[in-house]
Amino acid sequence: MPMTSMCSSPPNQFPPFLPKQAEKIKDPFARRLASRISRLPVNLFGNSVMSSCVKPIARGETSAPVVLLHGFDSSCLEWRYTYPLLEEAGLETWAIDILGWGFSSLESLPSCDVASKREHLFQLWKSHISRPMILVGPSLGAAAAIDFAVSYPEAVEKLVLIDASVFAEGTGNMANLPKPLAYAGVAVLKSFPLRFYVNVLAFIGLPLSTNLDWTNIGSLHCQYPWWADASVDFMLSGGYNVTGQISRVKQRTLIIWGENDKVISNDLAKRLVGELPNATLRQVPNCGHLPHVEKPSDVAKLIVDFVSEDKHQNTRSGEEEEDNKRRHPSKQSKWGEETVLALAPCLYPSP
Repeated sequence: MPMTSMCSSPPNQFPPFLPKQAEKIKDPFARRLASRISRLPVNLFGNSVMSSCVKPIARGETSAPVVLLHGFDSSCLEWRYTYPLLEEAGLETWAIDILGWGFSSLESLPSCDVASKREHLFQLWKSHISRPMILVGPSLGAAAAIDFAVSYPEAVEKLVLIDASVFAEGTGNMANLPKPLAYAGVAVLKSFPLRFYVNVLAFIGLPLSTNLDWTNIGSLHCQYPWWADASVDFMLSGGYNVTGQISRVKQRTLIIWGENDKVISNDLAKRLVGELPNATLRQVPNCGHLPHVEKPSDVAKLIVDFVSEDKHQNTRSGEEEEDNKRRHPSKQSKWGEETVLALAPCLYPSP
């Protein structure tokens, strides 16, 4: 695949805007991906937001870019294991932090409701990617992906939804909380015990030492002073409610689901594939809620195959056409001779 080179940061040298707690991370894959996080200017409602993402080392020229979102209150570091596999497969791969989460600079805090998150992603795509993409959304990121694909179909070639949280009715009753209670709620959300327990639910048989490190990775972005304000703003706005948009998705969609997901029922995977107009379901065995973290090789292969399937089909169609021409040369030749003979009196009139 032809590629155009782009610059990259030295491995394990963290950008200065990351919280200092990044130094405590032990996972080498997380450290490596964190060293590649950069901020790009994105125009959001007339203001520039320095927006965090992992850019591709190289820009692909023959296939759609793959753009990776993340789940609720998370960051691009979710993709620490799968991202390098996608790059190794030759895909132009972006990992983007959704507005209000991740490592973007929000000192001048914009609204972090669904409309703002959608507009932010569109402006980032328009300014820095500007080609129809394969948009990948895990967990609540799947709701963000559906909302975006329906709103901006010209920007999305295909969708990949992973253990999709798309049937919840937004943030529910939390949207009606008084602000002091909302801030108390997000303080609990930030707490180490809760995030540790969520990992116990999300993954199968996670060793204690790994869970401790993964909890630190998952809460790194919460260290910013604006994190609580952004989280409360999203909560009180009502959050994502995309149930009514699912049937309006026009793009071909791959659904990936961990067979042992304890967070979102496997039955909802079957419901989702039934409601999407053009979807395929692939289940990952012995896997929980985040297959791209737990089974990165499986997820990378599914995405790579999904990205390249049209190319392979076009190649096969072309080969079949050429084979048909070789098998029936007389038929092709006869049609040509008949056409020439029919046109001959017009092209070469008798003297």
